This record gives sequence, C-alpha cells and structure tokens, in this order.
Amino acid sequence: QVQLVESGGGLVQPGGSLRLSCAASGSIFGIYIMAWYRQAPGNQREWVAAVASGGSTSYVDSVKGRFTISRDNAKSTVYLQMNSLKPEDTAVYYCNARRSWNNDNAAWPWGQGTQVTVSS
Repeated sequence: QVQLVESGGGLVQPGGSLRLSCAASGSIFGIYIMAWYRQAPGNQREWVAAVASGGSTSYVDSVKGRFTISRDNAKSTVYLQMNSLKPEDTAVYYCNARRSWNNDNAAWPWGQGTQVTVSS
C-alpha cells in the first residue's frame, strides 16, 4: 500500500513563499497523475494542482500564476512551489494520486498533510 508523507508547511506572511514536498512509498508512483489538495477549516477538501508523469500540469483558477507543481519520478516525490501567498491559501495541504484528468478524486489513502498558514 502506498504511503504519502507531506512536509514543508509553516507560517508565512501574505506575499511570502513556501515549497511543499510529498514523498510516496512504492514503485508505482511514476504511472500516476499526482496532485495537491487542500482543506481549509469548515471546507471540503479541494483539488489545487496536478502533474502527469510526462510533466503536463493543471491548476485550479485561484492559484494559477502563483503555484507551480513539479515531480521527480526517480525520487517518487511531488512538489508544490507556492508564491504570492494569500490568507485564503491557509489550509492543510495533502498530496495524492489523482484518478484521471476527468476525475479529481484521490486514488490512495491520505497522508497526514502539512499545515500552511498565511497571516501577518
């Protein structure tokens, strides 16, 4: 069973940057679309960004131009570079495999996530 370990979260001021990392166990990482999701207090978990094995990416409109997703298949790791952070980006961030480009549901059990707090 694949296990996911997210890291890199923290407290940052508005306009600041953070880089999240997610390491996946197992050898099947390379065939999946990998994605970052987030869940703010009182809200449902939402998809934020995704990257295919070949490097194609997609983003939710609210983060376009500010967030960049990338992956290292050799390390079974996916990254999320977050710039120009806003208070509304505050959430617990999770990574997971996305079932397909037409289905943003997660394919694997969730990890513990990493907290991102944007506040002055």
